[in-house]
Amino acid sequence: MQVIEVSDKQTINSFHELPYKIYKGDSNWVPPLRMMVENVLDPKKNSALQNGNVKRWVILKDGECVGRTGAFFTKSYSYEFDQPTGGVCFFESINDQEVANLLFDTAKEWLSSLSVEAMDGPINIGENFFNWGLLTDGFMQQSFGMNYHPEYYKKLWEAYGFKTYYEQYSYHLDITSPDLPERFWKIAAWMAKKPNYRFEKFSFKKSEKYISDFLTIHRKAWESHDNYKPIEKQELRSLIKDSKVMLDEDFIWFVYHDDKPVAFFMMMPDLNQLLKNFRDGKMSLIRYFKLLYFKKKRIINRCRVLVMGVVPKFQKSGIESGIFWQIRQVLLKKHWYNEMELSWVGDFNPKMISIFKATGAAHKKTHLTLRYLFDREKEFKRCPIIDD
Repeated sequence: MQVIEVSDKQTINSFHELPYKIYKGDSNWVPPLRMMVENVLDPKKNSALQNGNVKRWVILKDGECVGRTGAFFTKSYSYEFDQPTGGVCFFESINDQEVANLLFDTAKEWLSSLSVEAMDGPINIGENFFNWGLLTDGFMQQSFGMNYHPEYYKKLWEAYGFKTYYEQYSYHLDITSPDLPERFWKIAAWMAKKPNYRFEKFSFKKSEKYISDFLTIHRKAWESHDNYKPIEKQELRSLIKDSKVMLDEDFIWFVYHDDKPVAFFMMMPDLNQLLKNFRDGKMSLIRYFKLLYFKKKRIINRCRVLVMGVVPKFQKSGIESGIFWQIRQVLLKKHWYNEMELSWVGDFNPKMISIFKATGAAHKKTHLTLRYLFDREKEFKRCPIIDD
């Protein structure tokens, strides 16, 4: 077998074409857009890499591409743990442990040369609500931004020595169900109309204001957590700019208490319901307009909750239920939507899990964030639980 660093048109094509072999015949798999993958891996377009580095490789066996992976480290992620920790991204392999081991060894060797002492995967270079975690349960068509994998991947990762750092749960809520818990929604409606609180929809015209409010809430909500990593303003600007075609102002909400930002909620339509028609993962101007056309045709009936944050002082006020009440009113008006996916919440966050369950949502999918310690004698520690 031959390991080749991706560095030219030929190896880039091999990198992108391998998944079509891995997922051949699997109707659940939606090909990611090639340009979006390239943007994640490009330091000029991904601000997370401005203080970091990334490399990627393919493996050839008898002249055929049989595996690929990327590895990275960034200042915002790698130094937030007990040891410098890199990431493994865009891993794909045939069902062959030897191939997988060679991919992991290659990533480990390169990261070790940078004084990194552990690697997590499969994770994204940037925010954790996209391309994060190994799918191990719920092998259905994933919503946009959620990883999909063959069932045998879990064996490949664990046989190499990766262990579960934390589990990620995704819940699905049938908006139209008459069986939604009445008590939760009554409390939610009361909270949504409580004095001194203001629930406000996002506006692209005032995006700079909302970006600043988002960063304020995000820092206060997570800075005390062991797995907290700050978001750069430019990173958020780029995300909004690159995702504008996918975002809906009605799906992004902020909450203010006495005019101070205390909570945010971000959801998006499941673009995979459209992208599944572009089976080669390529985008063109014509396809872009087709995307806009199909979006207006109301073909999408599922939306995905990306992230929700609440300043600690207000986390026991019921503000989360108030946000869900607002969103439910939006979806009832947009009658073509019938499903909300709440994805994802880590097993380290029992409070958020209880809120998701309280809405009446059902646990449908599980992903794993895996970690490999280079020092095999070092004690492995799982992600600590967030205390109330």
